[in-house]
Amino acid sequence: MAQPKRIPFDQDTPIELAKYYRFQWEPAQELHVLLYPEGMVKLPGSAGEIMKRVDGTRSLNKIVAELERAFPGAPDLRADVTDFLEVAHGNGWIRTKSPE
Repeated sequence: MAQPKRIPFDQDTPIELAKYYRFQWEPAQELHVLLYPEGMVKLPGSAGEIMKRVDGTRSLNKIVAELERAFPGAPDLRADVTDFLEVAHGNGWIRTKSPE
């Protein structure tokens, strides 16, 4: 199985959902999902908690700090969040927010 494509980005730059993606809770699936014209990406557990915070105002560093407050003592939280968001960026689900 191929490794997921990871694209690192500046950890202080705000990130947002990419165009054509919508994040929402899916009651039928009982988890968060990303909807796009061709389908849906299921985001179980921590993936949903991370994506809840991708709103165009928070950077990776701010998301990590918020999750560390929400889940004190979680091991390797920074590494896990960074890995997930770099894969999400590689998949085109998120993008860095352009300065206005």
